[in-house]
Amino acid sequence: MDEEIGPAARQGQWKSYCKTVSLLAFQSFGVVYGDLSTSPLYVYKSSLSGRLNGYLDETTIFGLFSLIFWTLTLLPLLKYILIVLSADDNGEGGTFALYSLLCRHAKFSLLPNQQSADEELSTYYQPGVGGPAISSPLKRFLEKHKKLRTCLLLIVLFGACMVIGDGVFTPTISVFSAISGLKDPAPGRIPDGWVVLIACAVLVGLFALQHRGTHRVAFMFAPIVVVWILTIGVIGLYNIIHWNPRICLALSPHYVVKFFKMTGKDGWLSLGGVLLAITGTEAMFADLGHFTAASIRLAFVGAIYPCLVLQYMGQAAFLSRNMSAVEDSFYQSVPRPLFWPVFVIATLAAVVGSQSIISATFSIVNQCLSLGCFPRVKVVHTSRWIYGQIYIPEINWILMVLCLAVTLGFRDTNVIGNAYGLACITVIFVTTWLMALVIIFVWNKHILLALLFLVVFGSIEGVYLSAAVIKVPQGGWVPIAFAFVFMLVMYVWHYGTRRKYLFDLQNKVPMRWILTLGPSLGIMRVPGIGLIYTELVTGVPSIFSHFVTNLPAFHQVLVFVCVKSIPVPFVPADERYLIGRIGPREYRMYRCIVRYGYKDVQKDDENFENHLVMSIAKFIQMEAEETASSGSYESSEGRMAVIHTEDTTGTGLVMRNSTDEAAGTSLTRSSRSETLRSLQSIYEQESGGVSRRRRVRFQISEEDRIDPQVRDELSDLLEAKEAGVAYIIGHSYVKARKNSNFFKTFAINYAYSFLRKNCRGPAVALHIPHISLIEVGMIYYV
Repeated sequence: MDEEIGPAARQGQWKSYCKTVSLLAFQSFGVVYGDLSTSPLYVYKSSLSGRLNGYLDETTIFGLFSLIFWTLTLLPLLKYILIVLSADDNGEGGTFALYSLLCRHAKFSLLPNQQSADEELSTYYQPGVGGPAISSPLKRFLEKHKKLRTCLLLIVLFGACMVIGDGVFTPTISVFSAISGLKDPAPGRIPDGWVVLIACAVLVGLFALQHRGTHRVAFMFAPIVVVWILTIGVIGLYNIIHWNPRICLALSPHYVVKFFKMTGKDGWLSLGGVLLAITGTEAMFADLGHFTAASIRLAFVGAIYPCLVLQYMGQAAFLSRNMSAVEDSFYQSVPRPLFWPVFVIATLAAVVGSQSIISATFSIVNQCLSLGCFPRVKVVHTSRWIYGQIYIPEINWILMVLCLAVTLGFRDTNVIGNAYGLACITVIFVTTWLMALVIIFVWNKHILLALLFLVVFGSIEGVYLSAAVIKVPQGGWVPIAFAFVFMLVMYVWHYGTRRKYLFDLQNKVPMRWILTLGPSLGIMRVPGIGLIYTELVTGVPSIFSHFVTNLPAFHQVLVFVCVKSIPVPFVPADERYLIGRIGPREYRMYRCIVRYGYKDVQKDDENFENHLVMSIAKFIQMEAEETASSGSYESSEGRMAVIHTEDTTGTGLVMRNSTDEAAGTSLTRSSRSETLRSLQSIYEQESGGVSRRRRVRFQISEEDRIDPQVRDELSDLLEAKEAGVAYIIGHSYVKARKNSNFFKTFAINYAYSFLRKNCRGPAVALHIPHISLIEVGMIYYV
């Protein structure tokens, strides 16, 4: 086949690939590198503040630049570009991507809702990575001890909380540092108070525009960062030539040794400022899903890395001849005629860098939400064309208030830098530990290779982390406080959700009890489909017995619906529905599991009811065919089948728009009363979203040869669909048992209860129409 293609065609394919990678690399400037590229605004000022002020000479400046250079080389270039970007989860990156990889290749998840059918998803195992991790004593040890798996989850949540902290400090320090340039050309006219107010105004404007979505101004992002990065690179080259070309000697690590020999402990303390040079590094991995590893590598190696090195080298050359300019070294090093253009570009670049981390914060919260680690919040799609661009109002306004509080409270980039550096290095350190586990359990490499990775990069980051921790009294306490609050919320929500799930799991309705009731379940079966929402993937929840014993009638067709999150980034739409049967055929009880990945956004699917009916119909046909071929019938809790919703063949049904039907004719007689139809018509007219729902009618295909029993079941299904669909959900109250200890009682009765009362209800989160909703209260004693 390759010979038929020929060299010319292969060359054309290579050119097309290079063009695509180049285009993605250009776009990545605005999304990925906005934060990293604005670091030169404040790195030298933060590093040379404090005790290092007493060592201001050429050797110290050269050593400081050498330290920045090798930090940029070892962590962003060697660790992330060469190694970490290869640990993607089907193209996705970040701490949750690493955690989901570990949960799929080893049993590290705390929720016992995993099924063997999940492993059959096309996105479950990556091509070239292989299947589950090879069994080893370490793997069995970690899987056996629940406390260790809880610690792993806490580490991941801690990293996620620090990313949210980045969402506070990045806009604050970037915007504040850029606006601080106003003090330089007119120190007598622009007092510090006005600079703070202008920075606050820019921050308010930035967060106020978030609801419009980044896609509306995305075309501006990449050019701004490209112009910015080229500008600072050229200015850095000019400063090298103009002020001190000898700075090139500082590329040698020998100057790092000289720096620490001369400064000692004070030099170690300055590392808290040096690590600000790598803030935004985690974005290269976290934003991997929007681009490709090749495009991010090309952008970093081709432009970001060399331009940043030139800028830091140029600033060092300028400082070596102008020691008094430490407080504002960046703007002082800019040639006077270029000040205002650079100031404008710097402000725009700061806004772009802030935008990227705010969007990443929304994505992290959505991932926590999908994995049951965050209270239900409103998630809004801001783009109809770009998948994954979301906006979370509650988080947006919380971030804005925290940014303003930090700006007004500290009013100093050095103190804000201490907080920012600690948040940044913590995320990088957590990634290193998770990456070591990925090397063992996902890549199936020898444990010594993982230890080598951990020792080399963990030791470097450990030194920076120790220097950042020392700055806790000088602002470093802020990210720890933020992380503690967010982590407490996350863990309490996850703990309460897990206890509630375990209660359902331990109190399932025995199948024997259902069989003794008979096909009528001991009550009147009325026309219609009842969708009973549950978190269980097997068995019948205890809330069903609550329904049966308290309601005099129930629907003709019952479907137990479970909306479940899988530890994969995306679940293909064609593999989303898993259908099975509960009990014998005449009971007309089914199970539907709707699966989502942690990057999927659960939108209002206007065709859910139609997809559900078609999926059940297809399952009935598949079951009948297997029964005919094998001669046996599997009842009760039989196997689940993946139903491809995109393919409507084999359902035995024909779906048509209701507008195609002539007036007065009906394919299936509706049992709904005129009053109910009138009420629903009024409701749909008042609800704009509902009124746009696609109206369809079903009928049994006359062309296909269908078994009489199957035809009867399909006929009952269509009659029930025509009668109407009711969504039944439990309005649960979770309480701790009386013999519970103080911490569990406080966590469940007060903290978890408070979060449940103040977050979105499950019916709203699942986009259930109010006209069809039935809520039944039930108390859980966990």
